[in-house]
Amino acid sequence: MILGGLCTRSCKFCDVPTGKPLPPDPDEPGRVATMLAELDLAHAVITCVTRDDLDDGGAAHWAATIHAVKARCPDLVLEALVSDFKGDTNAADVVLDASPDIFAHNLETVPRLARQVRVQASIERSLAILSHARRRGALTKSGLMLGLGESLDEIRATMRDLRDAGVEILTLGQYLRPSRQHLAVERYVTPAEFDQLKQEGLAMGFRHIESGPLVRSSYHASNQHALVARRRMG
Repeated sequence: MILGGLCTRSCKFCDVPTGKPLPPDPDEPGRVATMLAELDLAHAVITCVTRDDLDDGGAAHWAATIHAVKARCPDLVLEALVSDFKGDTNAADVVLDASPDIFAHNLETVPRLARQVRVQASIERSLAILSHARRRGALTKSGLMLGLGESLDEIRATMRDLRDAGVEILTLGQYLRPSRQHLAVERYVTPAEFDQLKQEGLAMGFRHIESGPLVRSSYHASNQHALVARRRMG
């Protein structure tokens, strides 16, 4: 996670502290690249706190980090799990121009629950950023947490919204409550339901889906490498 340890938003599912962050550390991109080079990973997911305090939402810092990592780890599959940049497609373009292998942004929940779960975000803005990235030619990815009170039909409709935005990779996982101060778990989705949603999603046209109680954004990420390899080959 880059851009510090304090987030400018207060999403009700997330345990990252909210506060006034320090300016981005200019040495962080190099340190991240060095760490990943030493770990010798095949796939890395870099994410961030949301930086609404910065004019570009941290996009320039993102680009510097991606460039530094690619210079040190040319074979690494690099997934950028970004914020919504408050809907600023120019900021998203700065990240996209750095050519992450996967451009990811999580929708997290269905439209009916969006304001409750992601207080300062919007479904429309998130879908617009994902759609823009897909039009730019990026391999796009998003994820939903289940068990917050949504219905199966609402999940299906949101999956269709993501497909309409051009998203090709999807993760579906069980929401787990970080503390009593966060949203409660309304339901534990069964493994059979996760399997059913995966099959329905593949029929919708998603090219890769990870769906199950333990799934998170980076779950079995190396299973996506075939998609990345085809894109790298042009």
